[in-house]
Amino acid sequence: MRSGHGNGGGGATPADPGDRRRAAAATEPPAADSAVTPGDGTASLRDAPAGEPGEPGAAGEPGAAEPGPAAEPGTAEPGTAAPGTAEPATEEELRRELAQARTRLALLDAAAERIGTTLDVDTTCGELAAFAVPRLADVATVDVLPPDATVRPGRTGTPRLHRAAVSCAEGLHDVVAGRAGPGESVRHPEGSAAARALAGGIAVRTDRPTDEGNAEADATAAGPASLLVLPLVARGEPVGVLTLTRLPSRAPFTAEDTTLIGGLAARAALGIDNARRYTRSQGIALELQRALLSEPGSPHQNLDLAARYLPSGTSSVVGGDWYETVRLPFGRTLLVMGDVMGHGVEAAVDMSTYRSTLRDVAGMDLPPHRILRQLDTVIAANESARPATCLLALADPGRGRWTLSSAGHLPPALIGPGLPTELLAVPTGPPLGTGLGGYEQTTRDLRPDETLLLYTDGLVERRGEDIDDSLARLAALRLPTTGELDDLLDAVLHSLAPTGPTAPPAEDDIAVLAARPRPRPPGAPPGAGLLR
Repeated sequence: MRSGHGNGGGGATPADPGDRRRAAAATEPPAADSAVTPGDGTASLRDAPAGEPGEPGAAGEPGAAEPGPAAEPGTAEPGTAAPGTAEPATEEELRRELAQARTRLALLDAAAERIGTTLDVDTTCGELAAFAVPRLADVATVDVLPPDATVRPGRTGTPRLHRAAVSCAEGLHDVVAGRAGPGESVRHPEGSAAARALAGGIAVRTDRPTDEGNAEADATAAGPASLLVLPLVARGEPVGVLTLTRLPSRAPFTAEDTTLIGGLAARAALGIDNARRYTRSQGIALELQRALLSEPGSPHQNLDLAARYLPSGTSSVVGGDWYETVRLPFGRTLLVMGDVMGHGVEAAVDMSTYRSTLRDVAGMDLPPHRILRQLDTVIAANESARPATCLLALADPGRGRWTLSSAGHLPPALIGPGLPTELLAVPTGPPLGTGLGGYEQTTRDLRPDETLLLYTDGLVERRGEDIDDSLARLAALRLPTTGELDDLLDAVLHSLAPTGPTAPPAEDDIAVLAARPRPRPPGAPPGAGLLR
């Protein structure tokens, strides 16, 4: 049944549900994500006699427009948007943004493979500079803050930095030769791009570096075209600055370059900071180990001793190598060589604990294999303690005898005149801390003209080499059997652990201990001085 229409000027009443829905749509605002043109939601005003052009007449007046249907989403003209909304991105802009994202990801992936391959600060900085040239710039320098330096906002003056790395494109080596090189100290002028980047923690880009007193602007005939300085910030703290220079032959840096290289600098800064923290931790461990690994205790006068300790590599990877001598009654001296598994401060602390425990157990005057049994029980009771290898050699000049026992340690070497170096066969039990026990001992004649050499695995082991081949290299040495024991240790280290600027870094720390009985003075009765 159709409803009647009123003839008044109040507007028409919708006759059916469809009309009511269209009327309601005409009074609702357009959706936020819909693109509509101004004026949508009203009927066409071409025939409206009243009002300004493009304005509807008042309701109830002759010629007032009927409410019309709202515009459907997507019917707006291309390139238009609702008032207050951003212009939609064109297909070309979307493609450009996608290409920029792909370039950034590709750069960061390549940087992850080439930067931060070690935990050495200078090596990491060198990798960063080498990665930037010539991919991103013609010249790159990396300056890092000293470990104890701080940069505070508002502080006047610029701190002195350590020049860690310099890299330049081909043909520019003569240009950068006059600048500070790796290993030197630099101080950027106050107000320069580098100083502002470091103080403010922001990237500074300029196309007129020579006008701002930037020391990093290359003095070429044409002058630098563009300079970009980025702060290296890790964990909220500045660690240095990365300075990149482009010459006029290349396009100057843009805002997109700054964003792209900024992500690279942030990742590199984290790698540099990790290397600094690792170096600091290893320095603490090295100082701790040197303090704990003091000279061995004084032996009896009937025994000569010499010992050395060498940390591994250039990064001071401190291990748990240690040695000790314990003076016992009746002229006997206990020689100890141990190696705690692992590296770092924890290994050095465990080494000190085992050394103290051994002194206490050795004071009970037990035979070597029972000393190892006691140590194994004590260490196994501590769940956090690290396993350790240990070799004991009890020197008894009065009886002319060595007594030896091993807990997973490499065999000692015996060096005698006119004889090849001999590796002694010592019964080997499990490392200390396993709780398995089962240690045994053996004896060997002690001669005044023979030297016993104890050492840790860092002296002979090489990565990828069978341990038997490593020990055979030691046995093949012809070492001095007379003279000072320090000369003997020098010969051993020179042959098996070469040092110097051209030598490869040691893979593990090294501890060596040499002992040689002293001949009995002429006319001295047997056993003289043994009761001390």
